[in-house]
Amino acid sequence: MLSPRNRRTDEYGGSLENRARLLCELIDITREASKGECAVTVRIIIDELIGPKGLQAHEDGKEMIEYLAEVPDLWDILIGTWEGDSPTSRFAPENDHEPYIGFVKSVTTKPVVGVGRFTSPDTMASLIRRGVLDMIGAARPSIADPFLPKKIEEGRIEDIRECIGCNVCVSSHFLGVNIRCTQNPTAGEEWRRGWHPEDIAAKGSDDPVLVVGAGPAGLEAACWLGRRGYPVTLAEATTELGGRINREARLPGLAEWARVRDWRTGQLDRMANVEVYRESRLTAGDVRETGARHVVLATGSRWRGDGVGRANNDAVPGSDAGHVLTPDDIMAGRLPEGPVVVFDDDHFYMGNLMAEVLARAGRETAIVTPEPEIGSYTRYTLEHRRIARLLDELGVAMVTHHNLVEAAADRVTLRHAYTGRERRLPANAVVMVTARLPDDELYHELMADTEANARAGIASVTRIGDCLAPGAIFHATYAGHRYARELDTDQSDRLFRHEFPEVDTN
Repeated sequence: MLSPRNRRTDEYGGSLENRARLLCELIDITREASKGECAVTVRIIIDELIGPKGLQAHEDGKEMIEYLAEVPDLWDILIGTWEGDSPTSRFAPENDHEPYIGFVKSVTTKPVVGVGRFTSPDTMASLIRRGVLDMIGAARPSIADPFLPKKIEEGRIEDIRECIGCNVCVSSHFLGVNIRCTQNPTAGEEWRRGWHPEDIAAKGSDDPVLVVGAGPAGLEAACWLGRRGYPVTLAEATTELGGRINREARLPGLAEWARVRDWRTGQLDRMANVEVYRESRLTAGDVRETGARHVVLATGSRWRGDGVGRANNDAVPGSDAGHVLTPDDIMAGRLPEGPVVVFDDDHFYMGNLMAEVLARAGRETAIVTPEPEIGSYTRYTLEHRRIARLLDELGVAMVTHHNLVEAAADRVTLRHAYTGRERRLPANAVVMVTARLPDDELYHELMADTEANARAGIASVTRIGDCLAPGAIFHATYAGHRYARELDTDQSDRLFRHEFPEVDTN
């Protein structure tokens, strides 16, 4: 309608006045229908992010706002499509919209609201003080913390669960599933399970709880068990709390993911009933000596290197050789020499990040996937085009529709997923990004002698997060939260309500 791409030749096309005609008419109709009882707001894309073919903020976009300046009662400014307006933190910082919308307040007296994945109260206040916006729009940050405004008002800045910009919430929309949030496991469960984002029932007993592993699942479980009032011991095998977060947050663009660790450790630091022990790798005997009544195992997982995953049910020939690596190896700093092939059968962020790390380190890199596009799941997080552009800029060869069927010392053999035709690529090393295996050795060690557990007073041993079922980080925080909520509750209280009533046809 407003875009220069409008090809109409009647009174609704051509000049800016004509292209704005329909919008003005709709505003007039809405104002008449509302009889002055409500404000009429306009949410508008000010820059289509497609160059001269579309609206550009500081050209016809500005002209449009100037022409319609006083027509609506409030301006809500966006840029591009949803993909352009809501990039992940990997590809855009907080407040990336300001260069596009900074002029709007100078050409209208009406209030202006905008977005930009605002997570810092300082950024929000600065936008208001500098006259860039009158109101802050914060969808994703409010999913991560629904009490964000209240915490700012009360000066409880350290309690804000800041959005990490992973767009898992967006993926829920595209997949048509219950909304999920990496930072806020109660999202989507407020009505269904009765989970309040801030409130939780008091402890059901005085039983001490041992949480083994301080990754996202263990930290979340310890945090909310602590809030309930249980005596909690959190044991971490390494010197750092955070588990997989520590490794992944060091990858290009993922620094904000460290907030998953930082918010939870910040909360735990203030809980007198939670004791944290680092460098405490426990055996079954150690666990039995702690006096814990309940044992929670959040010991994480590891990437498998044999190529088994969605496309391969059996180990890929050659995968047991020393030139085959995993993301764990790369994140530990083990970078191979020569041409490298990344085999991505995971389809989320890790495969393309491995390719990015290797290419930035100067390695000749190719990424291979059986899917029709690189990082196919990232279509749901609005990243797939940016990922493809980035890899292309870095010189990464992108091979789609191909499975890895052999990893020889100097080459890989690929097979087309549809035709079966084989081809070869030179490769001195292969990075397998396929599936992960739970680090559940301690669980099996404990369960091998349940009588010894009983003698030690252990009533339950439970695996959560990646230790039970390796998944995304939001799966881990959800699992930790659910355990903390459900400890010492009746089974009937753990059922979730359905939106539609059951109909008895008898």
